[in-house]
Amino acid sequence: MKPIIAITMGDPAGIGPEIVLKTLNNEEIYEEVRPFIIGNVKFLERVSQVVDNKSVFNIISSPEEGKFKFGTVDILNIDNADTEEIPCGVISAKAGAAAYDYIKKSIELGLEKKVDGVATAPIQKEAIHMAGIPYIGHTEMYQGITNSPDALTMFHVDKMRIFFLTRHLSLINACKYVTYDHVLEFIKNSDKAMTQLGMPNARLALAALNPHGGEKGLCGDEEITALQPAVETANKNKVNVFGPIPADSVFRLFELQKCDAVLSLYHDQGHIAAKVHDLTRTVSITVGLPFIRTSVDHGTAFDIAGKGIASAKSMEECVKVTGTYAKSIRRYENNGTGAKK
Repeated sequence: MKPIIAITMGDPAGIGPEIVLKTLNNEEIYEEVRPFIIGNVKFLERVSQVVDNKSVFNIISSPEEGKFKFGTVDILNIDNADTEEIPCGVISAKAGAAAYDYIKKSIELGLEKKVDGVATAPIQKEAIHMAGIPYIGHTEMYQGITNSPDALTMFHVDKMRIFFLTRHLSLINACKYVTYDHVLEFIKNSDKAMTQLGMPNARLALAALNPHGGEKGLCGDEEITALQPAVETANKNKVNVFGPIPADSVFRLFELQKCDAVLSLYHDQGHIAAKVHDLTRTVSITVGLPFIRTSVDHGTAFDIAGKGIASAKSMEECVKVTGTYAKSIRRYENNGTGAKK
């Protein structure tokens, strides 16, 4: 049975409505998943003409009512704003609050096991802040509301899988976070995540923090005091991790087929590698929630919102990847397939 995937519409003033509609205008999506949109039909209708939408809208109140058939766009409609209140390309508290409503509904359905996964269109952090929402971004919302403090962010693009020790911290605070305890827990959680995603005993490569891996303390000592000891302890606990490997070369290990995932220590260390490889197909995944959640790795693009020119390639890839990993997690939960031996 194909997994049921909820697609949140994102900030209604951005390109979210456009790219989710374009995604469901692609017949290939329906070959892999059973998708529906969580959003406001008024904003989808607003962009319907500029994206040359030929599908029929089917308003549903729960996923069970979905037709999941190409040519019909199933929408769980949340009537929380009018288009006059939220023009395209304008940051507003109203838009931030609306986007948050779609996210909360997706979490509710995920916790109730009514969906197998969630793919999220972009939100605008300033709009979220203006609306008084106590989270800085998507990942923090899903972690907080589902009470999943150990959830991790993983980037997926082609054969690259990149986990992040820290995300939305300043660089100086991210460096301070690199301690033995934090890194060891990170390694263990990354290994568990790979097992849940169908890759037990995965080869994990830990990135170094300092230039040239610290040069034995000449360029910083975190490799000596935190990273290498954490790797050694993890190895004793039968985790297949190695490193630290200098960050300017660790990502080449994918090309050499010598690792299955890289453990990145801070935001840009992993983001740059993934986006240089293929920006449009990079998918951000939150692993360790009660359900799989993915996101496009780009923003709301207010400068082109409502013009019909936004590319849906990243959103399409996002939905496909959600379906793939939802199947792996289902196997893991149902019969332990992929569990370590």
